[in-house]
Amino acid sequence: MDHNEWKGILEALLFAAGDEGLSIKQISAVMDVTDLQSVEWLELLKEEYANSERGIQIIEMAGVYQLATKKEHSDYLKKLVESPGTQTLSQAALETLAIVAYKQPITRAEIEEIRGVKTERPLQTLSAKALIKEVGRAEGAGRAILYGTTKEFLDYFGLKSIEELPELPEAIEESFEQNEADLFFGLHNSE
Repeated sequence: MDHNEWKGILEALLFAAGDEGLSIKQISAVMDVTDLQSVEWLELLKEEYANSERGIQIIEMAGVYQLATKKEHSDYLKKLVESPGTQTLSQAALETLAIVAYKQPITRAEIEEIRGVKTERPLQTLSAKALIKEVGRAEGAGRAILYGTTKEFLDYFGLKSIEELPELPEAIEESFEQNEADLFFGLHNSE
């Protein structure tokens, strides 16, 4: 594998992994190389990002590598997140947020079962806006991520605690149990 090829593959893998990141073992298995080779490539790529005028870097947290923005650009990122044009949430994100708020802690599979459609993008949007976060791992096979709301969620909706959420009307509560989230909004909408 030549220099440009492994570099592109490694970047793509780190980008696709997002906030979950990748361990050396995962990188090695996917790229079909040794752990030593993966470490060497990660270090070379980290140096390249650190020594250039790029806006991203590779960080390691608890043995997991991921792409992250550089701190010197935080003022611009804060403006992006706080700008009025980025504050609106899609119908899919609102549905997902409502399900997380009322059913937390909840896994992506459970959310998708209720919504009836894929929920990866709304979860990414809500995580990026810090309205939801990983609050643990489910027991059992795969140890799926459990999602819950954040302090920012409470602030965004003017709540002091999650207990201040309004009670769901009985018909809506039943719709959650019947996995028909569109009754919650009175609309039939897909992602």
